[in-house]
Amino acid sequence: MEPDDDDLLVRSARDPVAFEPLVEHHAHALHGYLARRAPAVADDLLAEVWLQAYTSRTTFDAARGTARTWLFGVARNVLAAHWRRSAPERPGAAGGEDHAVSDPWQAVDERLDAAAVAPSIRRTLDQLPHAERELLLLIAWEQLTPTEAAAVIGIPAGTARSRLHRARARLRQALEPATVLPRTGDPA
Repeated sequence: MEPDDDDLLVRSARDPVAFEPLVEHHAHALHGYLARRAPAVADDLLAEVWLQAYTSRTTFDAARGTARTWLFGVARNVLAAHWRRSAPERPGAAGGEDHAVSDPWQAVDERLDAAAVAPSIRRTLDQLPHAERELLLLIAWEQLTPTEAAAVIGIPAGTARSRLHRARARLRQALEPATVLPRTGDPA
């Protein structure tokens, strides 16, 4: 029986040769992903994806997703880094014009992701106690530290940290994909 990609990626932390089949299995799909978004540099970006994936292969956690999704996450990060680096090099970026370089699909992805989770986030925020909600929003929206947010609300920093932990845990729980089991008698 041939090991699956997840097993290969985990094993590659101890045995670097186990990483080679992953390249064979996913190079074409990853290259296509990069080529649709940055055709002129897709080959270079793919090389960077494999370099980063190899060097960070010990961070793979099968509980958070498959090797394939992990590799696409690495590719997306490499692509985003490329766009950040190349923004000043674009024609029109000089002379005070601000033309952001962006993935043509990134905005669509973000809107779809946000639209899918927004109702759950709103519901969860509405159910949080006022102090927890306020802490979370001060930190997320206003970029305050937990200590600064605690001072704004007028509670001790330690209390703020524990309330923030609870609020984040509730949000994480609300954002976890629900497991829907078929009812007895329903077709699976």
